[in-house]
Amino acid sequence: MILLLFIPSALVLSPLGGAGSPATLFAVALMGWYLALRLHPASALDQGGQPIRVAAALFGCAILAAYVSANRHALPTLERNGADRGLISMTGWLGVLLLAVDGIGRWDQLRTMLRRVVTGATAVAAVGIAQFATGLNIATYVSIPGFIMKVPFVDLTVRDGLNRPSATTAQPLEFAAVLALCLPFALHQARFAGPGSRGRRWLQVALIAGALPMTVSRSAVLGLAAVALTLVPTWPKQHRRAAYLVMLGAAGLLWAGASRILGVLYQLFSQIGAESSSTSRIGAYSRAVPFIAQHPWFGRGFQTFFPQTYFFADNQYLTSLIETGIVGLLALLALLATGWFAARSARRAIPDVQTRDLLQCLAASVAAAAVSFSTFDALSFATATGLTFLVLGCAGAAWRLARAQQSAAD
Repeated sequence: MILLLFIPSALVLSPLGGAGSPATLFAVALMGWYLALRLHPASALDQGGQPIRVAAALFGCAILAAYVSANRHALPTLERNGADRGLISMTGWLGVLLLAVDGIGRWDQLRTMLRRVVTGATAVAAVGIAQFATGLNIATYVSIPGFIMKVPFVDLTVRDGLNRPSATTAQPLEFAAVLALCLPFALHQARFAGPGSRGRRWLQVALIAGALPMTVSRSAVLGLAAVALTLVPTWPKQHRRAAYLVMLGAAGLLWAGASRILGVLYQLFSQIGAESSSTSRIGAYSRAVPFIAQHPWFGRGFQTFFPQTYFFADNQYLTSLIETGIVGLLALLALLATGWFAARSARRAIPDVQTRDLLQCLAASVAAAAVSFSTFDALSFATATGLTFLVLGCAGAAWRLARAQQSAAD
């Protein structure tokens, strides 16, 4: 979590490019550790059936199939290197997911992991808020000997005169996705906090939720909506009413303190099809047709479709269809759907109110990830993707723990 959230994702080892971030390199090492543990007869890793593990294996096979398909013909050097980097990144994502799925052995371990996720997200949110207020890109001052900036940092992006923070992530859309992924866990910890930590937990919620609209993006609104629609209906009536009042109060404070944010967000949705970012996304569908038609089943190769060379899709599902074909897109959708259903299935098996809420929060986080994938090329960004695969791994671990608890009760 430290490597993923506190070190800018653009800081990489030069020979590896985008796959050379410290978090990615450590994640690849975790895959090696997972395989070693898997082969060891005395390992504590779970060996039973696991739907998330199966879905992850299918996703990995789809990426490998796209790699093989791409290398049936000569590729430009940049695209060949991109395909190689894609395999390295995929290995790291699956390493984190599988180690979480099979290695988290108790509920307290799962809760500890998610508390650390929230702590990291809170720190990143605070950095983003400072960026929004000052216009200073703090990430430019982070340096590690031997590492270079893959993309040189520039001033923060601006929309209608408003600074759009990105904290240590690559861009505001990824920042919004990261915050939306972590918000459900912050809400859970605040709702069930003890008297001594309640104020601190609600401060974490305020920082994460408060930083989301500062990205001035549709991604932030859609992520918040996914979290609210998944979580709030499952709360007790008293908590739902309090949530509605808090949301109204937050909107009022935002209007009083930064009314331009609400105005810009309203324009982004009211002018869909008329402003540049939405017209670019809509136009990407027709521009993608020739690329999809060339390699419809396995695609042109994972991480070989460079927006700077071709065009910006700003939609991971469309990009997956281009790069990994129909098979790869279905594998990605199946992985996200399996994470959702695993969390929901575990929730139905558990009677404890607090644990049921935690499982619903896992489902809400997966839903936020699935929504955010439609707003930017998520698998090209290390922080959002790393968190997504970690959450999917936690969902698989929760499914296993819930089944074990149910079997013990029976």
